[in-house]
Amino acid sequence: MCGLTGFIDLQHRRDGGALGRLVQAMTTTLAHRGPDGSDTWIDEASGVALGHRRLSIIDLSDAGRQPMTSADGRLVIVFNGCVYNFAELRTELVARGHRFRGHSDTEVILEAMAAWGIETAVARFVGMFAIALWDKAAHRLSLIRDRLGIKPLYYGRVGGAFVFGSELRALEAYPEFAGELDRDALALYAARGCIPAPWTVYRGLRKLPPGTILTFEPAWSDVPEPRPYWTLRSVVEAGRATPYRGSFAAAVDELDGLLREAVRCRLVADVPLGVFLSGGIDSSLVAALVQQEGGKPAETFTIGFADQGYDEATDAKAVARHLGTHHHELYVAPDDARAVIPKLAAIYDEPFADSSQIPTYLVAKLARSRVTVTLSGDGGDEVFGGYNRYVWNRRIAARVGHWTPASKRLVARALLGPSPAAWDRLFALLPRGLRQRNPGDKLHKLARVLGADDAGAMYQGVVDHWPPGTRIVRGGRAPADPVTDRGRWLATDDMVDQMMYLDAITYLPDDILTKVDRATMAVGLEARVPYLDHRVVAWAWRLPQAFKIADGRGKQPLRHVLARYVPPALFERPKMGFAVPLHEWLRGPLRDWAANLLAPRRLVEEGVFDADPIQAAWRDHLSGRRNRQHELWNVLMFQAWRAARAERATSPARVA
Repeated sequence: MCGLTGFIDLQHRRDGGALGRLVQAMTTTLAHRGPDGSDTWIDEASGVALGHRRLSIIDLSDAGRQPMTSADGRLVIVFNGCVYNFAELRTELVARGHRFRGHSDTEVILEAMAAWGIETAVARFVGMFAIALWDKAAHRLSLIRDRLGIKPLYYGRVGGAFVFGSELRALEAYPEFAGELDRDALALYAARGCIPAPWTVYRGLRKLPPGTILTFEPAWSDVPEPRPYWTLRSVVEAGRATPYRGSFAAAVDELDGLLREAVRCRLVADVPLGVFLSGGIDSSLVAALVQQEGGKPAETFTIGFADQGYDEATDAKAVARHLGTHHHELYVAPDDARAVIPKLAAIYDEPFADSSQIPTYLVAKLARSRVTVTLSGDGGDEVFGGYNRYVWNRRIAARVGHWTPASKRLVARALLGPSPAAWDRLFALLPRGLRQRNPGDKLHKLARVLGADDAGAMYQGVVDHWPPGTRIVRGGRAPADPVTDRGRWLATDDMVDQMMYLDAITYLPDDILTKVDRATMAVGLEARVPYLDHRVVAWAWRLPQAFKIADGRGKQPLRHVLARYVPPALFERPKMGFAVPLHEWLRGPLRDWAANLLAPRRLVEEGVFDADPIQAAWRDHLSGRRNRQHELWNVLMFQAWRAARAERATSPARVA
């Protein structure tokens, strides 16, 4: 795990010394991603500069340092991530006569690309990676991102250069960076709470989409579009062409073996390793398999909160005790959690508004005090149908599929009658096992779904934070993305499969994996996600949906595998998620901070947001009639990001 950056000076205005100083300045911005070392590589004749910050995980010696040049001298690489099957690839390369200087995965993937070509080699990589590869002979730069989008990579033209890096802050350090806001991308951000690939907050800069390669040569006047080497759509189609024919019991056996292998290969490290453990199904199964495959008690990490409605530490501790892990927990006071908020703009580098970013950072900080690598349960929901919306969709389709549109609208109006707060009070009277978090908001969202004209509008009503049709970014119109462009949907009438697919290509990389990457990298911690082993993903899409979702619950195969290691009584409970009581904080200790950022005069003067709908939502939230935390947090995180960016602009000038 590391940070990479670099550029091609297309106008050849700088000598080698100037190139070196500039790329070093860009590399320094990524110090948090790689606290163990920094190196650069310069090709003055071509105007190419590569920079790397190192978090030493595999081969801690100088033989693992980057930028790294291939044995034949042709290729130079900077690489972020880990390719877990590097030992197998190394054995094959050695049999072909290759000799290695060290034992890092970086050297193996570099020599694999030199021997087999980029696309052939990448197709064989099992892992997470963002790669920049300079071919000195062909004068060609290749940028490559892993299949599911676990590791980030940004790029674009800045002045007279082509620049790239693991985070936008590295590109901002280039002297000619202007940073014009992309209002269309911000319109998407306002709806989703994150900026989906390929867009960024800045006009003209892009995120490399998952599963793609971008090739650029300095002689080209335009930056070409990335080309895919892997797509989830093709995986889904292949899964349908060769569906799983075995029994559910056989599938559970097979999944156990697949996940054991996915975990086993992610245990390779020359530094201490642990597991994030919330006590839920996904993380508990990862912890159980690490305990089985690691050869010694796993190090597990949990944070807890005093508010029982948001605390999973007790459940996690019970799972850890049963498994026999070395468990570490930290109970966080509300003031400690809120103290993270001023850091978020710097941690996330781009406007990002998933409030679970707060506990994710806290558990990452706890884990980093003892380990350098951690395994995470992220991806289990998207791959195995774990979100409540999948279950709800099946129930809704079964019960109202035959209703007339007028009937659906009538029920929707009835659900919107009581305020979310009133629904919350009613649900609080139910037994604990039947309660839901934020039931009022969920019922109001259900009303939006029922009132939708078609399946597309229904899904958009589920995932968008602001109500459909609400435009709060002045001069911005959200571009078509996989959620709104039906041409990019699966060819299926099954809305649950459609939702799982769309979540996996949008919400997963743009929200969940972004959250985990930035939170862990902020403290110099590598996070690995075994559920997103592409082999597991491909196998899961062969399963019939009824294997994944049954009896009103998702993730059925994971539940049955986990039951082999942990008694169901320790993990069978309502899904909680990983959250903080943000709605209460905005009405209480964060009220003045939020009011300042949302002040009508400030919004009008800054000219990005329309103040009227935001103020209406703010009044609604403060009154207690509605929980508008998601809409408001989107605006607040942009405002905080913009303030932090303005503060950085007044800092000492960048290297010219």
